[in-house]
Amino acid sequence: MQVFEKAPAKINLTLDVLSKRPDGYHEVEMIMTTVDLADRLGFTELDEDKIEIISDSKYVPNDKRNLAYRAAALFKKTYQIKKGIRITIDKYIPVSAGLAGGSSDAAATLRALNQLWSLNIPASELADIGVQIGSDVAFCVYNSTAVVRGRGEIITELSAPPACWVVLAKPSIGVSTPTVFQDLNLADIKHPNTELMISSIEADDYQLMTQHLGNVLEQVTFAHHQEVAQIKDRLKNSGADAVLMSGSGPTVYGLTRHQSRAKRMYNSLRGFCQEVFIVRMLGYDKT
Repeated sequence: MQVFEKAPAKINLTLDVLSKRPDGYHEVEMIMTTVDLADRLGFTELDEDKIEIISDSKYVPNDKRNLAYRAAALFKKTYQIKKGIRITIDKYIPVSAGLAGGSSDAAATLRALNQLWSLNIPASELADIGVQIGSDVAFCVYNSTAVVRGRGEIITELSAPPACWVVLAKPSIGVSTPTVFQDLNLADIKHPNTELMISSIEADDYQLMTQHLGNVLEQVTFAHHQEVAQIKDRLKNSGADAVLMSGSGPTVYGLTRHQSRAKRMYNSLRGFCQEVFIVRMLGYDKT
């Protein structure tokens, strides 16, 4: 028995940090959506009670460091499944990019094992498992557009955002998310307007959406990594309607409604940035 599952990348349309929580995490409020850049995962049942990870990428660990491995282990433990699973991961989403590639793989694993073993577990319950694996996993379970609050566990789904092209650019550096949050000065934040972003999505208003992108972590990542700020400037100067860093970075994206302009934005980054993609806003998994 074998099933296949897509794991789309996510981008932040907004990312706000409201306060530091007693548990050491930060209280966040953000709007996230998906784009049609996706990892592809295959799942094969094994008679032996073990978890195998096979990947075409040297950057993907095949042990407990892998979020898909952890998702499978937690799923099997939660529902007392004594069978094994082999997970093959065809990696298309850049790693350590602020695009939730690992989290999306974990979410795809939860959805696939639910299907493989015919358990009919509701998405909300899978999301509860996902929270135990990583902050973005619960959102990724839904493959949609949503307001995400708390530390990632409170999810309110929205309509798909206005259709447009998205040019993603990831420089060849890594960013430490814990360090970015640690260096964030909560007293010096210009908060994005989450409610206006919600309104723009629900009204399918592309112009309004581009006016209200916002990510409070940009200032911290830009201070540590000047090349991330330079990518943002290049995308702006090449005609993007709006530009934002996703998550804690380092990936930056630009939006446009015109394919020809998307190509111009893409070309402006050639030679400057190794990993550049032209994709479509997805908002929910059409497949």
